[in-house]
This record gives sequence, structure tokens and C-alpha cells, in this order.
Amino acid sequence: MSTGDYKVADISLADYGRKEIEIAEIEMPGLMACRVENAGSLAGARISGSLHMTVQTAVLIETLKALGADIRWCSCNIFSTQDHAASAIARDESAAVFAWKGETLEEYWECTLNSVTWPEDDGKGHGMDIIVDDGGDMTLLIHEGKKAEDAFLKDGTLPDPSSTDNAEFKIVLSIIRRLLEAGETDKWNKIAKRCMGVSEETTTGVHRLYMMEKAESLLFPAINVNDSVTKSKFDNLYGCKHSLPDGIMRATDVMMAGKKAVICGYGDVGKGCAHAMRACGMVVYVTEIDPICALQACMEGYTVCTLEDVVATADIFITTTGNKGILMTDAMSKMKNNAIVGNIGHFDNEIDMDGLMAATTRQNIKPQVDRFVFPSGNGIIVLAE
Repeated sequence: MSTGDYKVADISLADYGRKEIEIAEIEMPGLMACRVENAGSLAGARISGSLHMTVQTAVLIETLKALGADIRWCSCNIFSTQDHAASAIARDESAAVFAWKGETLEEYWECTLNSVTWPEDDGKGHGMDIIVDDGGDMTLLIHEGKKAEDAFLKDGTLPDPSSTDNAEFKIVLSIIRRLLEAGETDKWNKIAKRCMGVSEETTTGVHRLYMMEKAESLLFPAINVNDSVTKSKFDNLYGCKHSLPDGIMRATDVMMAGKKAVICGYGDVGKGCAHAMRACGMVVYVTEIDPICALQACMEGYTVCTLEDVVATADIFITTTGNKGILMTDAMSKMKNNAIVGNIGHFDNEIDMDGLMAATTRQNIKPQVDRFVFPSGNGIIVLAE
């Protein structure tokens, strides 16, 4: 691990990262034009980002840098960082970046904390002016932190990690409690007061922000990036269309043509995934609760069915909904031997991993590829647990 005012896997990967960033710049002319058209427009602004630390994100970071911003960054996913990209950004001081592929949940939230905390107080605190968020974790940390500070200042109450069964939320509460016990009792209030706003990248993150706005608990303005046509089409539809078959083949190298795929959900992400699987020669089934999306799938030639109709016969199952509990352990136990299961929705609760781990024996095949064997002897292959 390489560290300074950054933390990345291997700083020696920076030259490799820089070459790929230069190639990506050619593919991202909009950002490159922004550097010229809006030069200096973010002069002096502190920006915290929580977004997949990839080569493409590096081009975004360096665009913000070119506009004059002071940037700290982490990834929004423990598996998505491209270490060579993170190293190039760290070495060339484009941003203080805290990200590496394969973080633990504890490391992930410490990286998030580092990304919202500047070493020096500029007179307005150690926080940021603007947040670039993907999934809402950075926004959540600030809101929970302020709520805990307010309770502590009122009557000395400290957040209790044992009050929740959610493993990640335990970590969040532990971090906030640790800071309060160390005497930092106004960190999150200062950030909430200073922050001019957040841009939110993903569908479910945007839904959460709307819920907070309705409850009048949102602490600062939010921009819904997800519903921008260029985002929802290039990322959710065309991006997933590109990345799903790429991920499956990198992980398993199975022949996809002639097999059966089940796409759970037919929003933009589901549409891209279904199109990609059909282009690979697969027979594609769609499960969808929304009647309009289900109708679209039907009119575009897909078989719309329930999961129960195909759970015992399909070869690949992909969840795309951003919702909770889409594939439960009982359903996975009925799948054929070596069925492949993966999630391309942003959040990690679409597949019942806790239930699956309790009911099976785990065999690691390679990083982020595991086979879970049921007592019957049948096993399923899960990508990126």
C-alpha cells in the first residue's frame, strides 16, 4: 500500500495509469472542452468525490482540477477501483485519492472519511464546498454525523453501533462515535453549513435524496445527475450493455451463446443488459414488476415471466433493479448446477448474500468469483459478492 496525503495500492502503477488516462481523454471530448471553456470557474473550491475510481473518473477529476478545484476522492464501491488510475491521480497530485480494489467495508468508510477531511482548516473548517456522490454514501455520512452531533450536544448521547444489524451502518456509527469521543463535536455541522450542494449519480441515490427532501431532512441542495439523458443513456443503458458481457467473460470465460439469461428488471440498466445478452446469442427472459417496463420488454421480443418460471432452467441471472431482496437463498438453491449469479444494480442488497453464505460452503475460484455449494452438491457461481 502506498501512502502520503493519499492511499492507493501501488504508486508504481502511475505511468500505466497515465497512458490510459490520455487515451480516455480522446473518448471524452465534452470534459476536455470544459477545461477550455470554463477555465478557473471553480477556483478555490474544495470538492469531495465518492465515485468509482476508474480511468474515466480520472478524466473528470483532472477536469475539476483544471477548473481550479482542490479535490479529495474515494471510490463508491469496494471492488471498482482501477489501481493504476488511482495511482496516476495520486502521484500527479490531481487529487488526494483514497481508493484501491478490494477494500474491506471498514477501509471503505475510512476512505470516505479521509475524502471529506482536509488536513488544514481554511477558516471555514476542514470540509468541502461541493460533493460529487454516487450512491449517496458521502451524503449519508454527513447527515448521520450531524444528527449524532446534535444529539450529543443536546444531552451527551453517543451513537450506538449495536443498535443496528446492518454491518455497514455499524461502521458508520462507530466512526461518528469515535470522532465525538475524540472531542470533534462540530465537524459535521460545519460541513453541512459550508456545503453548497451535492450531485448524485445513481438511480437509487436520487430516490433517497427525494425521500430526504420530502421529509425536510436534506441539509443542502442536490442535483439529480442520474436523470440527465446523457447519464441515464450512456451509463445505465449503453454502459451496462458494454460492461455486463465483459464482466461475465472476464470472470468465467463461459460460452454464452445458446444459454438462457434472466434479467431481473427492465429499466435502463435492465434494457442494456437484455440487449447485450441477446447480442451474445442467449435466450433472454425478463422479470419485471412495473407494467409499462414489462410491456416494453414484451414488445421488444423478450419473454416476460416470473422468476419461479425459469429459476430451475436458466444459466445466468442478473439483478438490475437497485431494490432489495431480488434473489433470495431459497430461489438460488433451486438453480441448476453452476448457474452464474451477478448484480449490476448499484447496491449490494439485491442478492441475499448473508442467507447464501449461511446455507452453503464457499469455494473461492479467483478474486471476486466464488462458487457457493449447497448441501445437495449443486453450486452457483456468484460474481463480486
